[in-house]
Amino acid sequence: MKNFVIGAQLYSVRNLAQNAEDLKNTLKSLKEMGYNTCQLSGQSREIPDEVVREILLETGMTPVVTHNSMDDFDKNLDALIRRHKIWGVKYAGLGAMSAEYKKSAEGFQKFAAHVNEIAKKLAGEGLTFVYHNHAFEFERFDGVLGMDILFDSFCPEAQFELDTYWVQAGGCDPVEWIRKVDGRMDVGHFKDMAGCNENGQHHKMTPIGSGNLNWDKIIRACEETDVKYIEVEQDNAADMRDPLSQMKSSIDYLKTKGVQF
Repeated sequence: MKNFVIGAQLYSVRNLAQNAEDLKNTLKSLKEMGYNTCQLSGQSREIPDEVVREILLETGMTPVVTHNSMDDFDKNLDALIRRHKIWGVKYAGLGAMSAEYKKSAEGFQKFAAHVNEIAKKLAGEGLTFVYHNHAFEFERFDGVLGMDILFDSFCPEAQFELDTYWVQAGGCDPVEWIRKVDGRMDVGHFKDMAGCNENGQHHKMTPIGSGNLNWDKIIRACEETDVKYIEVEQDNAADMRDPLSQMKSSIDYLKTKGVQF
């Protein structure tokens, strides 16, 4: 039995979480599949925080992490902290850095310094800041990966939330990076990648186990490091006729790997 817990990233089914009733039904469906924990991301912000908490309690789903915008951290930090305490969520995630930071090594360094200020404030409230990568962090600036700048510059209070798909899309090895951030990633994302087809179409997101990532090695790396929670994510599932079936495919595969839910 693996020592980390698999949950569902609600962003994958965000189109089914735009009002309270749909959110409740979606969480019930995920619970019936076997997911017991989730990441709150993509659900309508118009659903009051207290109502979200009631729905979580009613459906028996435990939220462990969120995704938030840079504005949430910069302009509405008190509200963000209050929301996390209402929901009982420890990990406050940032989905991506703002565009102004992406273009240079100096931008990455400024971003890291800004994150460190936020992460220390959150730590004082019992919360943990986590940063979710995409592919652009693996661009090189004078030979140095942007992601390495973050790795070297984040304070101990700031953690990583590695996304396996985006590490691979950035040209790096998810297993290597999981091991690199050992002790600095409590929460991560499992996302699979299918290769190009005969028409040369670009790689795409796909249910776990139906793509080309090496899940035995990825799971082992998570088991052997300090990962506590993994969220299953498939961004494009929300664009499909039956997003929940995509999440079921992922959990059915992961059940064969002996992971916890």
